[in-house]
Amino acid sequence: MLFDNSYQNLPQEFFERINPVPVKDPKIIIFNTDLGKTLGIDPKMSEKELAKIFSGNEVPEGSSPIALAYAGHQFGQFVHQLGDGRAILLGELSTPDQERYDIQLKGSGQTKFSRQGDGRAPIGPIIREYVISESMNAMGIPSTRSLAAISSGEQVFRETLLPGGVLTRIAKSHIRVGTFEYFAAQKNTDHLKTLADYTINRHFPALKEANDPYISLLQTVSDLQIELISKWMGIGFIHGVMNTDNTSIVGETIDYGPCAFMDEYNPGTVFSSIDTHGRYAFGNQPLIAQWNMACFANTLLPLIDENSEKAVTKAQEVINDFPKKMNEAVMGVMCKKIGLDSSEKNSQELVKNFLNIMLDNKSDYTLSFRYLGESLKSKNEDLLKAQFQEHDRLSDWLLKWTKTLKSKNLNKKDVVNMMDKTNPFFIPRNHLLEKIIDAATKHNDFSQMKTLLKVFSNPYKEQPENEAYSKPPKPNEIVKQTFCGT
Repeated sequence: MLFDNSYQNLPQEFFERINPVPVKDPKIIIFNTDLGKTLGIDPKMSEKELAKIFSGNEVPEGSSPIALAYAGHQFGQFVHQLGDGRAILLGELSTPDQERYDIQLKGSGQTKFSRQGDGRAPIGPIIREYVISESMNAMGIPSTRSLAAISSGEQVFRETLLPGGVLTRIAKSHIRVGTFEYFAAQKNTDHLKTLADYTINRHFPALKEANDPYISLLQTVSDLQIELISKWMGIGFIHGVMNTDNTSIVGETIDYGPCAFMDEYNPGTVFSSIDTHGRYAFGNQPLIAQWNMACFANTLLPLIDENSEKAVTKAQEVINDFPKKMNEAVMGVMCKKIGLDSSEKNSQELVKNFLNIMLDNKSDYTLSFRYLGESLKSKNEDLLKAQFQEHDRLSDWLLKWTKTLKSKNLNKKDVVNMMDKTNPFFIPRNHLLEKIIDAATKHNDFSQMKTLLKVFSNPYKEQPENEAYSKPPKPNEIVKQTFCGT
């Protein structure tokens, strides 16, 4: 395992050089063996060695630890300096296939960006990010990954004393829209160009041949956001804090804070305790993605064209195309959920009508779609009907849907296969996460976490023995708010 760090070769204003602060008694909670193999980590390394490195107690060979500088729009308000306040980038590892990944420790101690924070992380948010990020990956959603969760042997104080830990996060990149905003706000065009060129060279090398590489960068990043958010919409994921400092340039889901999965379908659903006005509600996510890309476009204007009017015109074309492309992508995902092609208006209307019936019936988002596929497979509609109160409306819709499938001469097996690959059985529901976090923080029991990870590693597969993990919360289990955990 030999680290390097290409980001440290950028000017010193891009980061702070700082080593992780050692912890008292690091122990492995869980190590992602399969991901470790992908990264070329020696499988013979002992748990003690792994715990030392991924707690920050030992800096590995080739690592040059740094905390990254960035700014960002938080709930629409610009903050000039944010940065890695409790995270340190150890460096980069190249896989045997020569793919390069950032290795970052979260909860690794204070940096100059900590802003009065202690730089540490409680076990709860670490477990939450580990389970959700790995579940997202298993569902085929672009995401940062979790390599290791470590208990620190120390306590951190939030509202009460909590056991502390360190998470090792793997990402294609930790460059954010907010990283570009950091230098744009300083009007430092040289550093902005350096950052843009580094981003292109490392992540999008094909753009070096483009006629206008910076417009191409804007277009590429926008397209990646469209792909990402459309997939979020398909699985009922709510990020909760879609600030520009949480928007990855490479289109990965990053910073899992108060994120959640929707139980009952409602586009106005908000879980995050800090999203008091619903800015980042489930149904707002496509619009917010466009807003974030407009912020990104503004940072690139000095690079796109020396003539500011020409630069704005070129960038505006990309942003103006965003809603149409986003709608097409979301509809593409949603129509697959009912086994149809989104290119036909009739398919889109069927999806919208099904969602309206779900909204009025407070139907479970995940299971309604999954049981729709099951009803086609087995011709048994009982499980589906259990998600709805208005059976007449549902029956009318089902009649139109099945007629549409027949009119298109679609192979039933192909339709069922498409739906099974698009509609998960198992998602990391809030009430399940709360149970495993309680077990870990109150009883030092991580067995439930490991069970959930195993279930969520095959989210689209029927697992009769684990059916209980697919169920929505009972009334007394409903979690109404999620918290940032910082």
